[in-house]
Formats: sequence, C-alpha cells, structure tokens
Amino acid sequence: MTENKQGMTDQVVLRVEDLHKAYGENQVLRGVSLSIRRGETKVVIGPSGTGKSTLLRCINQLTVPDSGRVWLGEIEATSREADINRIRAQIGFVFQSFNLFTHLNALENVRIGPMKVRGMSKEEATKLAMEELDRVGLGDKAEAYPAELSGGQQQRVSIARALAMSPLLILFDEPTSALDPELIGEVLSVMIALAREGMTMLVVSHEMGFARSVADEIIFMEHGVIVEQGPPAQLFSASKEPRTREFLHKITELYGNQG
Repeated sequence: MTENKQGMTDQVVLRVEDLHKAYGENQVLRGVSLSIRRGETKVVIGPSGTGKSTLLRCINQLTVPDSGRVWLGEIEATSREADINRIRAQIGFVFQSFNLFTHLNALENVRIGPMKVRGMSKEEATKLAMEELDRVGLGDKAEAYPAELSGGQQQRVSIARALAMSPLLILFDEPTSALDPELIGEVLSVMIALAREGMTMLVVSHEMGFARSVADEIIFMEHGVIVEQGPPAQLFSASKEPRTREFLHKITELYGNQG
C-alpha cells in the first residue's frame, strides 16, 4: 500500500456506485458514483437542490437510496444484512445546523458517543473528549452549553464530537452556511488542519478558498449527476465543461475568490 500525502494510502475508504434517489417525480440523484481513498479530501460543489446533501445522507443511510450501492471499506452499507449502526459509528457527520444536544455541555456532547456507542468508561471518554475539544481550540469551553457558544464554537464542538468516534470518514454538509461571515474562518481553519493531518473527508461546501487549498478533488454536481470532477487547478483554470466554468464564475463573483 503506497503512501501519498500525509496519511493517504491507496486504500479505498468509501465507494459509491450508481446511486439513485427520487422523491415522487423529483429525481434528486440520477446515477452518482465516486470513491475516496484514505487521507483524501473531496469537495462537492453545485447549485442548491442538486442532490449534494441527499448524497451525503445516502452514504450513511440516513436516507435510503432507491438503487445503487455504497461500500465503507469492504463492507456494503446498502446490503440488507449490513449493521447500519456499526457503519454509522465509523462515519462522522457534521451538519450545517450543528445538531448538538442543548441540555448537555460541550464536554458531554463530545463524550456521549464514545460512552454509548464505543463502550468507553466515563473516565476514558472524558479524557478523549477533552483532547478533541483541545484539538478544535475549545478546551476552555468544556463546561459551556450550546446556548452559551457562538455558532462557530458550536460547529467546532460538532467536529470534536465526530472526531471522538475515531471515524474512517467524516461527511461535512455545508458546515459554514449557517454561520455569520466573521465566524466562518474559525471552522474552516479546523477543517484545513484536519485535511492536512490526513483525515478522510467528503465536504459539501461553497467555500472556494477551502476547496482550492486542501481538496484533492472537486466534484461539480448539477441535476443529480456529476458534471465534472478533477483537481482544483484543473476545474478552476481549465474546466472541460462550459457549465462548470459558468458555475465557478458565478460563485466566485458571489463569494469572492477566497484565496
């Protein structure tokens, strides 16, 4: 197994094959296939309503696809025999809306997964939770409740919660879209550090600066299909598809170049 960037090998962590999902007459996913190797960061971009979030939800079976298959390592998540809870425990999911337990403080939010799912003792889980809160720069906020934290801090607690499960892969669904502009940077800096450490990540985002700086591949989706995918330099400078060029031009005008 060959090593590439830090933490990256040729081991395929996630494989998605020909996913389809419809809601009534609305064909949200129309045959999406992709794979991610260990240590890679892939960023999915595209217009709203094009199936990006549905793709993430199908990967960890929060939404059941109509057809197609998903593998996490050698295990097929879409198999009827699959242990979905065991699979989900290996896939971190960071939502745009934070999804923290409001009645638990930051430490308790991060600690609960390792205790309930991984079977850790309270002492072990507390130590781990503090390490992960320190990792996202929130060790001093361990006793704070979500209502006492800014949006950026809440999202960083969500990332720490995902990391505490030692996942094979973390899915990020527009993790900065609910944040005030001045808070976006603190979340992106954590994500950039994770990418450079070799965390395997699939990120839905409009943050083009993030995509340029850390993505191994950018995937442009529209109307439920992958229109084009490739390294950032290729998509930003030499897109093959006119629609990709048009979208990137519009989003750069809207959000700025961001690096």
